[in-house]
Amino acid sequence: MTITKDAGIFTPLLPELNPNNQDEDSGGGASVSGAVFNVSTSTIGAGIVSIPATLKVLGVIPAIILILVIAILSEVSAEFLIRFTKSSENLKKTTYAGVMGESFGRAGSILLQICIMITNLGCLIIYLIIIGDVLCGSGNNESMHSGMLQEWFGLQWWNTRSFAILFTVIFVVNPWVLFLVLLAAESLRFTSAVWVLLAVVFVAISTVLAISALWHGKTKTPRLLPVLENKASFFELFTAVPIIVSAFTFHFNVHPIAAELRKTSEMVTAVRISLVLCAAVYAAVGFFGYLLFGDSTMSDILSNFDHNFGSSVGTLLNDTVRLSYALHLMLVFPLPNFSLRVNVDEFLFPEWPFLSSHNIRFVPLTCILLIFVYIAAIAIPNIWFFFQFLGSTTSLCVAFIFPGAIVLRDVQGVATRRDKILAVLMIAIAVIASTIAIYSNIASLLG
Repeated sequence: MTITKDAGIFTPLLPELNPNNQDEDSGGGASVSGAVFNVSTSTIGAGIVSIPATLKVLGVIPAIILILVIAILSEVSAEFLIRFTKSSENLKKTTYAGVMGESFGRAGSILLQICIMITNLGCLIIYLIIIGDVLCGSGNNESMHSGMLQEWFGLQWWNTRSFAILFTVIFVVNPWVLFLVLLAAESLRFTSAVWVLLAVVFVAISTVLAISALWHGKTKTPRLLPVLENKASFFELFTAVPIIVSAFTFHFNVHPIAAELRKTSEMVTAVRISLVLCAAVYAAVGFFGYLLFGDSTMSDILSNFDHNFGSSVGTLLNDTVRLSYALHLMLVFPLPNFSLRVNVDEFLFPEWPFLSSHNIRFVPLTCILLIFVYIAAIAIPNIWFFFQFLGSTTSLCVAFIFPGAIVLRDVQGVATRRDKILAVLMIAIAVIASTIAIYSNIASLLG
């Protein structure tokens, strides 16, 4: 059988442990626990730092409910992708792009690729913006938050935002994204476990600081419900939806991760476990972060951790939570970069050999993408802007609209009545929320 370049776009994210053993029911392949960590790593990225700000907008109860609803819808859409991929008898269709192409032709496959590229590009820009916030501070003339480098060394030419991010890109991110392709599947499993552990450290420290502040009476009672003063404030509630949608968008890595498993059916279990973990992490960070900083919570809560809690232990925990999460983003950077790089290559060079075996394209393409991401992160250092854009457009399409459309199209004839009802509901919710969010943002900019 001849496999074309189209199949290479969603080959396993990393080589399998036993590539000669292709029997689905025989041993070998990556484990379910490894897939859980990989899905969790794909999910828990930059979105976590903006979750507390969504609680400030929505109130605690609606925000927690929204997190649970988006998590459930994400599980449903991922299950749709896995089931419809598995039902296809054509090897070229056993990918997200392949299933979209099977349902809507080449136009559908290209549309998906464009959305994945924009989503991953936005994620990488957000990562660098947050790293810059941690190292060099953020804010405006009304509310300034210092970065760790300024706190430690004062204002220097080498700890300005542009130079610090440039240094990070050249000496940390660039070698890491070039090295990822050489890792073995089990190595990624343990590395992903470290990534998830760093996120858990972030949650734990936020919890400790919030409980300590609550014990000393330094917190304010969080709003359980939103404050609706007028029509504009009602529509403003929908601006929080794209943030949480972006935080649960991992669907572009479903197929690469599933390809590493001994049985693709195990991917459904891995996704469910991962989403339970991620929803718990988001709920905890959102609640304790909002409890800790109240209405002063920024869109990037890491910026709030320049606050002095009045003790050396508090200062140490502040530095630890910021540094650990900046490190987490540096380590997680290769995953969306991998998907972006392969999709861009497939889009520009569909007839060329696999990217991983063609260094003439691999290295220059990697560097060009990093340069673009760096320039965008310096030019627009506002993660809320990017989250709003991605969560109401491309992320929404990748996570909900496209999987729902595949089910409704049902070219394989495997969708049940329940599947189609869920698909219609999922698409309707996505379109309505996106439309209102876009309208609210435009009205805010014009007003």
